[in-house]
Amino acid sequence: MKTNFIEELKWRGMLHDIMPGTEELLNKEMVIGYIGFDPTSDSLGVGNMVQIMTLLHFQKAGHKPIALVGGATGMVGDPSGKSAERNLLDEATLNHNLNSQRKQLEKFLDFNCGDNAAEIVNNYDWFKGFSFLEFIRDVGKHISVNYMLAKDSVKNRLENGMSFTEFSYQLVQGFDFYHLWKNNGVKLQMGGSDQWGNIVTGTELIRRKASGEAFALTTPLIKKADGTKFGKSESGNVWLDKAKTSAYKFYQFWLNASDEDAKNYIRIFTLFNKEEIEALETEHEQAKHLRVLQKALAKDITIRVHSEADYNSAVEASQILFNGSIEDLAKLSEELFLDIFDGVPQFEISKSELSGGIAVAELLAEKTQVFPSKGEARKMIQGGGVAVNKSKVENAELSINKAHLINDKYILIQKGKKNYFVIKGI
Repeated sequence: MKTNFIEELKWRGMLHDIMPGTEELLNKEMVIGYIGFDPTSDSLGVGNMVQIMTLLHFQKAGHKPIALVGGATGMVGDPSGKSAERNLLDEATLNHNLNSQRKQLEKFLDFNCGDNAAEIVNNYDWFKGFSFLEFIRDVGKHISVNYMLAKDSVKNRLENGMSFTEFSYQLVQGFDFYHLWKNNGVKLQMGGSDQWGNIVTGTELIRRKASGEAFALTTPLIKKADGTKFGKSESGNVWLDKAKTSAYKFYQFWLNASDEDAKNYIRIFTLFNKEEIEALETEHEQAKHLRVLQKALAKDITIRVHSEADYNSAVEASQILFNGSIEDLAKLSEELFLDIFDGVPQFEISKSELSGGIAVAELLAEKTQVFPSKGEARKMIQGGGVAVNKSKVENAELSINKAHLINDKYILIQKGKKNYFVIKGI
């Protein structure tokens, strides 16, 4: 059943700017619209999910989505929201990145549904034969320098300087819109709110160069409730590629969202309808400690980005972390074990030293630096605050030996409720 695209964006909090006449056009006919994606990595990140979901809702409303991967613009660099010029990529790297992103986009959009089947285009295809002289003659003469200087993406960088390459970016993106308008019937460009200036340069070029009409809308830039940047965890960017961000870490990223952020994210990043979301919010308010919103959000998006099997593994690993036994830990693959405890302090000890056994207080204070002294180790053990392989230690003289190595490799130490350490036998 087709939805009303603009109404869908509004109630989900996904509409920022919209050009007059856009909604009327969308209600009148099937519209072909596009969003551009930056090919500077071989994976899209969760930050790109806003635009992926925009295209998905666009298609569900009966319109035809086009994802433009910027093979040409990736060689130039978009100044929007940037404080410095980014490194430019060679053609081989760009092609690798484009092919990888294409596979990810195909997970979300329907490329085989008739008239409004999704398409992917690469702007390198129409720029590779376009000479510089042709470009300044056919494009540059239609947009004044004054018009270009007035854009926030330019004004914000002028004080520290920006290259002509980046200054010209809005003309390149504007020509993308013109080319797709002329050759593909595209009437609408969408993107993040930081792209508004570049997008309307395209509508202006279409108007001045061909007396045509085109439209624009943007989505808000997502910010976390605490003001920090969305799309990053403590260990860096959160990617859609499992090789860059494991399914477990991906799941944890959403599960660890604050209540305020979860209310925002569940509207933007899932396909739950309004009634389903409001029901989840009501259930969440009745028992916030159960994290109903976060669990529903993490489940939905992990399955769609990865798979149900990956989601089930992530949930099982999470449960083992909080409630598991040594038997549960031993069932984990080494990859998943290290993934769960990535970033925790690690120490090494030779297996030969463990052969005869080492008192746990000595192991944690002298052979490793879990505690600064044996006295502190003993004190915390007596208070019930130390666990080895998820089993609470009650005796500071407990002998730790090779038999304690999980899968003959690791010993997991827990100090207090949240502090973990891994000791590796070598």
